Amino acid sequence: MKDDKLIQYYNDRASEYEQIYFREVPERREELRQMGEYLREFATGKDVLDLCCGTGYWTAIMGQTARSIVASDVSFEMLEEARKKEYACPTVFMQADLFDLPFLAESFDLITLGYWYSHHSCDDYETLYDILRAPLRAGAKIWMCDNNPPAEGAKTDSVGKDERGNNIKARWTSEGREYHIIKNYFSEKQLRELIEPHFAIETFVFKPYYWWMVLGER
Repeated sequence: MKDDKLIQYYNDRASEYEQIYFREVPERREELRQMGEYLREFATGKDVLDLCCGTGYWTAIMGQTARSIVASDVSFEMLEEARKKEYACPTVFMQADLFDLPFLAESFDLITLGYWYSHHSCDDYETLYDILRAPLRAGAKIWMCDNNPPAEGAKTDSVGKDERGNNIKARWTSEGREYHIIKNYFSEKQLRELIEPHFAIETFVFKPYYWWMVLGER
């Protein structure tokens, strides 16, 4: 289900969004560095679909080694930021709704999804899993990452839950505009319970600030 409030939030934050990667917390930045090193190596020689690519932070890392990348996001403003980066492989940017993707079956060796799982409604994960499976080639992989509460920084206000049971967070732009968006958090045990019935979890790293995993066919 498309969330217009979430889209507007990311449109509004596009030019300032990457500040989150440079907060002066050494442990946090080290986790990001380790994720980036893994993803750079993991994408080597692959045709990649980078869903919800945002400003292209992870796209540019994979672009150093991948064979090709299609980077998709619903936010035009985020894609404009992503296009400013340099990519060593053929890279196509596409504005597309995650819930209405145009890709054919068996098109990609790797699908990546950064920071979306926490925004997806907790009553509808099977829809997301179907979206991720649809364009995969045989033997292809899925890489996902997201953040844990300590990565949020000082402003971690929760404003309650919606009718579907999602945690709702208050977020602000640098100019003080306030948005209320879905932002769910998970323990390692919860993530395994949600995902293992649907995919083989081949790699799972859960650290204080971030978690990431590689999924394969079950």
